[in-house]
Amino acid sequence: MADFFQTGVVATLHRLGTRRIEEIEDELVRFSRTSPMALVLPALYSEFETEAMTGILKELPKIPYLKQIVLSLGNADASQFADAKKRLYDVHKNVRVIWNEGERVQRLFRLLEEKRLAAGPAGKGRACWIAYGYVLASGQAKIIGLHDCDIVNYNRELLARLMHPIANPNVDFEFAKGFYARYTTKLHGRVTRLFVTPFVRTLKEIFGHLPFLVYLDSFRYPLAGEFAMDAELARVNRIPADWGLEVGVLAEVYRNCSLKRICQVDVADNYEHKHQSLSAEDAQKGLMRMTVDIAKTLFRMLAADGAVISEGALRTIQTKYVRTAEDTITRYHADAMINGLDFDRHEEEVAVQAFAQAIRLAAEDYLKDPLGAALIPNWNRVAAALPDFFGQLELAVEEDNAPVTTHA
Repeated sequence: MADFFQTGVVATLHRLGTRRIEEIEDELVRFSRTSPMALVLPALYSEFETEAMTGILKELPKIPYLKQIVLSLGNADASQFADAKKRLYDVHKNVRVIWNEGERVQRLFRLLEEKRLAAGPAGKGRACWIAYGYVLASGQAKIIGLHDCDIVNYNRELLARLMHPIANPNVDFEFAKGFYARYTTKLHGRVTRLFVTPFVRTLKEIFGHLPFLVYLDSFRYPLAGEFAMDAELARVNRIPADWGLEVGVLAEVYRNCSLKRICQVDVADNYEHKHQSLSAEDAQKGLMRMTVDIAKTLFRMLAADGAVISEGALRTIQTKYVRTAEDTITRYHADAMINGLDFDRHEEEVAVQAFAQAIRLAAEDYLKDPLGAALIPNWNRVAAALPDFFGQLELAVEEDNAPVTTHA
């Protein structure tokens, strides 16, 4: 994005000029001598059958500064786990695949449940959490970067720009969130454009300029799945197990970091990944499920900060959101027109109405159960309850990744 404007309370690092990726990587190689870096990749096995994963696996071997790569694999049987390991074998000299469905890791999940430290259901949240645990257990990295595995136009520059603010000893950031534009012949990113930003601004109108809401509204793409952080943050942050993951991560960073040590960085000119259906008629699928979980997450975070969220306030929020989102559609229509993009105003209005229903469903769930499902506990709490858990986790992953030996 060709501007240098600083907006909100979070530092924004822009994409200015045409700096060569090799220059950034040379610096990262130098920084890595004192601040080794790990890359965490949450992935379903089905993603190995996509064009996006093929492109990512071709780019990763070109990255010179990573100490380790940890892929947290979900929805995989034994043969699929073996295939994933094989495909990653030549990607990096230090790759580990965490087999979340494997018996060794499942045994650890059961142990956590016995200690009332449940890691939640299978999903991206748990996959990320267990990968952070392995990075901490192995003790090889001081910085952790993460990106999704469905990025169709992946380029290693994305990761370099993400890691640089955390790795550079001449700046003082602990957490960097990626942002980017998302468009093809039309604007994408409906949940961010038409739900999260109008919803957060609605909450600001109703509850006032609470510091947490001002913080959230500072992010250009709060639902981006790409970020880098100091490994110590992975130790103290809790993680939501539902689809409120990205917003929940930002909330934990807010609790555990000084604002001046949080930034967002422009990591790509454009970003393309798989698109989910709206599923307006089914709140258990697609973007509807995501928006319900995000809304519940935000209601509970505000309540935890002392906001009184009454039944009347929830009705007002729903009505005010629709007006705010409709005004937002007008802005995006003008944006699309000047850039020659297709814009289906009816489709945008349908999405807003669906998201308004998602707010209603989230409000009903919140009133029934203000606490909701517990967050996945942070790693400090796990280590306090089970001092040898890191050792058990490291052993389980190493045994799963050990070469298969054959006997004559």
